[in-house]
Amino acid sequence: MLGIALGVTALITVLSVMNGFEKELRDRILGMASHATVTTFAGRLPDWEGLSETLANNDRIVAMAPYVRGETMLSMGKQVSGALLRGVLPGREGDVSDVVSHINGGDLGLLEPGKYGIILGSELAIALGAGIGDSITVVSPQVTIGPTGILPRLRRFTVMAVFEVGMYEYDRGVALVHIEDAAKLFRLDDNVTGLRLKLDDIFAAPQIARTLSYQLTGDYRVEDWTRQHANFFRAVKTEKRVMFIILTLIVAVAAFNIVSTLVMVVNDKRSDIAILRTLGASPGSIMTIFIIQGVVIGVLGTALGVAGGVGLALNVETIVPAIESLFNVEFLAADVYYISDVPSEMHWNDVWTMVLVSMGLSLLATLYPAWRAAHTLPAEALRYE
Repeated sequence: MLGIALGVTALITVLSVMNGFEKELRDRILGMASHATVTTFAGRLPDWEGLSETLANNDRIVAMAPYVRGETMLSMGKQVSGALLRGVLPGREGDVSDVVSHINGGDLGLLEPGKYGIILGSELAIALGAGIGDSITVVSPQVTIGPTGILPRLRRFTVMAVFEVGMYEYDRGVALVHIEDAAKLFRLDDNVTGLRLKLDDIFAAPQIARTLSYQLTGDYRVEDWTRQHANFFRAVKTEKRVMFIILTLIVAVAAFNIVSTLVMVVNDKRSDIAILRTLGASPGSIMTIFIIQGVVIGVLGTALGVAGGVGLALNVETIVPAIESLFNVEFLAADVYYISDVPSEMHWNDVWTMVLVSMGLSLLATLYPAWRAAHTLPAEALRYE
């Protein structure tokens, strides 16, 4: 019983922690990325206001914001770094992303058209050695042909603030500017790259994006967040599946212990089984006795495991800091890991799946000992009694 309880507890707790990490990473990714984007295959969206009015009729779309996106090179002094320059509309960007709440010492209102202000990711600012008020040079891949030949397009921007969302990919490689400044830098005129959409259900994003792609007539391209980060979330899902299989083996080992325990019980009770058989007990009734014994072990062990697993899963975020404080250790150092806490999110479907697996393995473990008990020969068992 304790073996099964330990396995079920470990499985529920570990899966809940992995669900918590997945949710934390998903929230941080979607804090900068969008639930879905609408753009064109040419990379230019000429009338985003008209498109937003068309999309406003869709009840699944909560908010929209235009954006300009382009690869650039940032330099300050001798430090040079590539970055993704994103032009945003300060009044609307907060509706589709959480970057506003992650800006240190300012907000998107610091970006004003024509003033060429820029907000850097924290790691990008460190790599450039740039601080608030410093001027950096933004180099566009587009070129200008002049009397002296082909020249790169350069523009000086002033660092207005720094943001930190907790994902190295964004903190190291993204910079924000006003959408009009970005459009001038990339020569988009009055065009934008596309529209960012916030949906009412992030898990329905693939279906909603597919519906929009059918509804929009023209050279439009609709992508959702699952396609933009498909490899990452596929890796997380694979890791969860492998972890489930590995931890299920713990329950399988406990179920094997049921086999060994019941086999020893059968050997110890051979004479009693033989007496019952001589009194008229059928092989089926003998088999039922040992099946019930194994099932009771499985039920009680699973119940203890569910109680322990649910209790741990719901209190991991309290228990882990208490252990760290008690033993003066730090499991996830804040200066090394972006997620320094141990998050947990318990899904009841994981719990019921584990209950079914545990009960199934417990039932299977009883079949051989029960069959062996049912086929005990009374004469052989009582020969030396």
